[in-house]
Amino acid sequence: MARMKFFAILLSVCTIPFINGARAENIVSQRTEGVKVVVLDPGHGGKFPGAVWGGVKEKDLTLSVALKLGALIEEGMPGVKVVYTRKTDKQLGDELIDDLQARADIANKSKGDLFLSIHVNASKDRSARGVETLVMGETPKEQQYNEAALISSNREEYIELVDDAEGTAAMKRAYVQNLQFTYGTYSMAFARSIQDSYRTHGRHMRKVGIKTKLLRVLFATNMPGALTEIGFMSNAQEMAYLKSEKGQREVARSLYDAVKSYADRVEAIRRAEEDAERQDAAAASDRTDEPASETEPAPGTAPASGTAAAKEAEAAGAERKTFYAVQLLASAEPVAARSAEFKSYRGQAKCYRGQGRLPYKYCVGEFPTAAAAQRKLKEVRKHFPDAFVVCCRGGEIVSKK
Repeated sequence: MARMKFFAILLSVCTIPFINGARAENIVSQRTEGVKVVVLDPGHGGKFPGAVWGGVKEKDLTLSVALKLGALIEEGMPGVKVVYTRKTDKQLGDELIDDLQARADIANKSKGDLFLSIHVNASKDRSARGVETLVMGETPKEQQYNEAALISSNREEYIELVDDAEGTAAMKRAYVQNLQFTYGTYSMAFARSIQDSYRTHGRHMRKVGIKTKLLRVLFATNMPGALTEIGFMSNAQEMAYLKSEKGQREVARSLYDAVKSYADRVEAIRRAEEDAERQDAAAASDRTDEPASETEPAPGTAPASGTAAAKEAEAAGAERKTFYAVQLLASAEPVAARSAEFKSYRGQAKCYRGQGRLPYKYCVGEFPTAAAAQRKLKEVRKHFPDAFVVCCRGGEIVSKK
């Protein structure tokens, strides 16, 4: 019965056009508008307590931390709206699968720019400790749901990619891959911000701090997001810390710093794009106003087509031509055009001369304006998150836009 319900939910989200339309459009919106809505999801609630250890319930710890985090965001990030999937001890559905879907529905209806689900770990190994953060994704290891660090009651929160009776495995896998392609870079950037903040605040880090997992709640949310495990209830030292007011305040502060860092990064990208467009508009205006160069022939006096003078003029013009491109990477040594380093741009990247320790600059596209190159940049950053627009003259890079 649960699988039939999940199939209905899956079919409803997989068959509407937003998979390759509004999903991609939402990323563009976030990149240009910034982080305006943050959705906080305190894990579990009501009749779904999560891990229970020594009479303490995971649902209570996650709610307390989420409320403290939300207060910090509202105070420290004016203009950012905080949306909670729950603010009291309640479940959002009669079945766990419905509860998880309801959390995603709240996030999607709020048009969130960032989603954070807060959980607490537990293990049969009472020495297990530390924080970790999960993003949506599939690896062979992640298909094994009986990890020692997770108690069995958490297994229902995972998506099974098996050849089930409804034959939905291929559809689920395609959808997961689409999520990774669409939001993977942004979710991973957020996860890194969380782990970096934990480290700064002195928390113990799990050996693999960031993991990809097939989590239902991230599967259904239409925005970058992550699920963070704030410690182990089964570890006596961490349990005492997580139960304390001081510990909860510090965890909330760590997560606030992570949200702020991520939002600032998105805002920096937005401003850079706006600056590039303003510079492009100013350059276009300057080109319109500047008089013809004294070295250029007056109208009607150009060399006849096909003559040696004409060919020389064309070559000189090509060398002086100014345009914009998107730089993928730079190298101290030449890189073969068909190298796997270029990913989906194998055979398309061109090498330009540049300055510094990495003089070989590899770019794609030749665009007449910075704005046109910025549009290409949105596509390229899905594969090269650190790509940026450069201004080229002939075979050289003359400036970074």
